[in-house]
Amino acid sequence: MRNKIRLFVLSLLTFIMMFAVPVMADTDEILNYTITVDVNDDATLNLNYHIDWKVLDSGSGIGPLSWMKIGIPNRHVVSAVGKSDTVSRISLSGNYAEVYLDRDYYQGEIASVDFLVVQDYMYQVDKLKEGETVYSFTPGWFDDIKVDELEIRWNNNKAVAFTPDCLMDGDYNVWNTSLKKGGKYTVTMTYPNDAFGFDLSKSAEEDDSSTLGDTIATIIAMIFGMIMIGAFIMIPVLIGYLFNAGFSALNKPTINKTTRTKVTYFDSCPGCGAPRKEGAKFCEYCGKSLVKSEETITEEQLKKEEKAAAAFTKNGEYRYGSSPNTFIRVSSVSVPNPRYRAPSSRSSGGSHHSSCAHSSCACACACACAGGGRAGCTMKDFYNTDLKLAAIAKATGMEKKH
Repeated sequence: MRNKIRLFVLSLLTFIMMFAVPVMADTDEILNYTITVDVNDDATLNLNYHIDWKVLDSGSGIGPLSWMKIGIPNRHVVSAVGKSDTVSRISLSGNYAEVYLDRDYYQGEIASVDFLVVQDYMYQVDKLKEGETVYSFTPGWFDDIKVDELEIRWNNNKAVAFTPDCLMDGDYNVWNTSLKKGGKYTVTMTYPNDAFGFDLSKSAEEDDSSTLGDTIATIIAMIFGMIMIGAFIMIPVLIGYLFNAGFSALNKPTINKTTRTKVTYFDSCPGCGAPRKEGAKFCEYCGKSLVKSEETITEEQLKKEEKAAAAFTKNGEYRYGSSPNTFIRVSSVSVPNPRYRAPSSRSSGGSHHSSCAHSSCACACACACAGGGRAGCTMKDFYNTDLKLAAIAKATGMEKKH
């Protein structure tokens, strides 16, 4: 009888502890996260990363910052090299680039790193429109660290479309934003199929290998295990599994997002003065952009006689009103579903979860798994797990006798 009471108390305490997760103060902050993208002739991407990483806490058992774990789009990396003296070496591990620093960085210090990743399998041929190839890029995000400034700079040479709206800086499209913990941001660039050496074999569709049958089978197995081990211990685990798995067969990782942009063109080239030809986006003589202005509009902003433009969901440009130089540009792209919950799995070398939106980040899915900042939390028992279990054992009289 006494052993049964002890087992009940142990189960109850374990159940309570699963919800009594300590609220941790921020240990790191990313001040600047800049990625400059250039397309190579073979359609691979040069991804030049610059990161200013501030250490907020190097005590409390977590230790100093000695390496960074940065999410990259997929495992098809041609090369990865450090570009600053602060990078001692780079190791590739699946969908991560592990950037090892020149020294340990302590509370209040900022580690600034520059490195280059040459990435393949980043595009999809004829994805939205026949004859056009789309790059979709989601920089690696951070589940436990906020990013004060994210800047993506993409060389727009030969590009015919992009999303979302952005600033133009010379030859580069520039997107600026900030990211909360776990926040993600996706951009796309569209090119003619003959712009670069696109390879159809590297343009596979995203693979969502999860099925409803697999999910149900796993749930049944977990229910059986719950009965065998004890309801008090397994119910929270089952609830957490269902929440994280998100019934992936019903909850797709991507959704279609349609953006309508009001585009006004110059009558003539603002650079050389040549008249604009019908349908031209760039001057055929000097190559300068002929776009006078762009603004994203909603269906509510369309006039009654222009409501027909809202019915178009296929990519293209449609005349807006009576002006010969104003059009509605429709762009429909696949973007990460903000409601999607991928199964969380803790990496063996870091303290952050993987948040890749697909079961595999290969081919052209161009997603980037979450980045982990440093080793230490789980490896050094940062949450004092051994201490808590020992305390429970002592409280229930089940500690080992020596």
